[in-house]
Order: sequence, then C-alpha cells, then structure tokens
Amino acid sequence: MVHRQAGALALVAALLLSTSALAQDKRVVTWNADYDPIPLAAAEALIADFEAANPEIDVVLTNFDHEAYKNAIRNFLTADPPDLANWYAANRMRPFVEAGLFADISDVWANNGLMDSLSASVPSSTIDGKQYAIPYTYYQWGIYFNRDAYAAAGVEVPGPEGVNWETFLANCEKFKAASIDCVTTGSSALWPVAGIFDYLSLRTNGYQFHSDLAAGKISWTSPEARAVFAEFAKLQPFVTENHAAIDWQDAAAIFVQGKAANYVMGNFAVGVFKEGGMTNDNLGFMVFPEITAGLARAEEAPTDTIHLTSGAKNPDDAKTFLAYMASPEAQSKWNAAVGQLPTNKNATVDAADPFLTAGFQALSTSTGGIAQFWDRDADAEYAKAGMEGFQRFLVQPDALEEILAQLEATRLRIFPQ
Repeated sequence: MVHRQAGALALVAALLLSTSALAQDKRVVTWNADYDPIPLAAAEALIADFEAANPEIDVVLTNFDHEAYKNAIRNFLTADPPDLANWYAANRMRPFVEAGLFADISDVWANNGLMDSLSASVPSSTIDGKQYAIPYTYYQWGIYFNRDAYAAAGVEVPGPEGVNWETFLANCEKFKAASIDCVTTGSSALWPVAGIFDYLSLRTNGYQFHSDLAAGKISWTSPEARAVFAEFAKLQPFVTENHAAIDWQDAAAIFVQGKAANYVMGNFAVGVFKEGGMTNDNLGFMVFPEITAGLARAEEAPTDTIHLTSGAKNPDDAKTFLAYMASPEAQSKWNAAVGQLPTNKNATVDAADPFLTAGFQALSTSTGGIAQFWDRDADAEYAKAGMEGFQRFLVQPDALEEILAQLEATRLRIFPQ
C-alpha cells in the first residue's frame, strides 16, 4: 500500500498512519520515503514481491516530495516515527544516530551475511562500530574519457582499471601539447569541482580522512590537507581554463567535441554525453588514478539508505523487510528499474551497459570505503565554503595560503574546538 503525500499535510498523514494501519488484520510495517515516480514504481514492485512471500505482513509506504521530506523527517522521527525511513549514508545519517532516532541494526547485518555482500558499504553504514543503515542503491563517479581525444593526442587508451597518477599527469602533458584539455569541468555551480577534490583526497589520504575532513575534525592547514592540495596543484594547469564561468553541461559539450580528454563526473552524465553524439565506441570509463601507493581504494558513490527508527512499533517485521531490501534479488530488480547500481556485490546489472558494468565492478571491489560526495558528507554551510575554496584554488593556485586560512576559520566557527 502506498500513500502519496506532499507539503505540510504529509506530516499530519504520517502521524495518523500508525493508528489506522494497526487496525488492519495483518502485521503492519510503516515506511516513509521521498521517491520520484520511477523509483516509487520500483518500490511498489518490491513491496508486492515482499508481501507475496510474507502474506502476514503489510508494508505501508507514505511517499513525500523531496523538500517536504527533508523538512518533516526530524519532526516525524521525534513525534510518531514510522518503522522505516529513507535517508542517506555516512555523515548524513550521523545526526539522527547521535540523537537516538535511528536504531542499531547490526543484527540484520550479522544474520544476513551483509558484512560480506555489502562489504564496500560497511564504512559508510557504520558509526562507532555499529551498523545503522541498509544501503540499496548508488551510482559511481570516476573518469569518463573520450577515445577520439586520446587518439588525436597519440595517448594510449586506458582500461577500466585506469592508470597511476604519474602516468595520468604525463598524459596530461601530451594532451596539452595537442591543444586538448586533459580534464574538463564546469564549476559555476561549485559541486563538480568537489568531485575532483574528493578523489584527490581519497587517493592521497583515504576514506577516513575524507570523512573526518568533511565532519570538521581535521585542520585545513594540517600536513595531510596540504598534501591533497599539492596533488591538486599538479592537475590545475591541465583543467579547462574558464571552468568557473561554465556549468557542467557546458563542460560536457567540450568533452563530447573532443576538446577535452577526461571528465571527472557521475554516471548520470552518460545520457548527456550520448545525446551529444558519443557512443560506446568512443566513450570510456576508468577509476580515478592511484596516488598513494598501496592505499585501499575508496570510491565516490552517493548512496541511498533505509533505516530502522528507534521508535519503530514493529521492529521485527521491519528488520525482515530490511533484510529483503539488502538481498541481491531485490537490489537487482530495483536498480534495473531506476538505472543505478546495487550495493550488494552478488546482485546483477545490465551486461549490455558498459558503464553500469564498469561502475558495478569498481564499487563492488572497493576495499577502502564509499564516500558520499562532499556536499552530502559535509554540513551545508561547510560544504559550500569548501567548494568555494576548491573552485578558487583551480583559478588562483597561488592563493593557497589565503584559501586554507579562510577554510580553517570557517571550520573553527562551525565546529568550535
């Protein structure tokens, strides 16, 4: 059963739902979500499959629009929580965990072998050694490359495993000699440049550093943070010069035309590249290069999660549904419908789609953790300050000390020590 709600009425409906639902004969699991039409249809299909296998349980989903959900979640978690609630992994779930609003579901993970099947998502689902989320869908970031641009510059085309950092930078010199941007981006909206910074951070210092930096736990003037900017400085001369004046679609046009060889971007951009005329023959994907040798490979993959609320009225059946949502069967079906990737490494993806296949392989074999993207992992104000700093550094690398000082002042103001 699905209830569709929007705006202020959604909270009222959510508060009333538990009373009406419990009046039914079946055992009820209530679930609050914020799906667009396509994922909502996928949710309805999974609910139908689950209820067919568990006829004694009725899953009742109340669907909010996105903004209403963001505004209502803390209220309904506090006032009259559903059994299950949608949210996001890692630092985005931390405030609700620390407030005691999301429940520990380590038993679901242990009883269903999820530490293995969802191994790449363990760090982003764990706080203080306990699991609080079931990740069920994500999408990869990485480097998309134009094979025609590689050929024009006489550069060997990489495989999906990519190349190391030294080779990547050496290739950048070859692209520059051929008047081709090695890397393009459009940072007028700020967030695209965060993807570049995140990967430099993950490859230089690893997942935990990225997470702690986004949480305000690490100084911007620390040797580790400076090391990230040192690698950033090596890349800066090879990025599209006017990136700050264009958006990501403008940069996509540069990439499609072969005026840029590489684009650090999420898989959602593949449709834009193909609308511009690219095909599987000249569009490629690789993971971001290794920088610190031997560092466990972490990836950037914004992850959607489902949580058991601490006030759940039917936690046992809710856990049964969570285990189902973690299964390879449910995740294969869900993600096939929405065009994203399952977090369960035993799930399947469309073998005819080389980018989903490459992304699934990259994420499922990641041993270093799954980052959520800077503006998901960081507080909104802190995220914006960081992205402004990343953008400015790409424009004015000589202003590093001023940029770091401003970021550190912002950190100390938002996160008093």
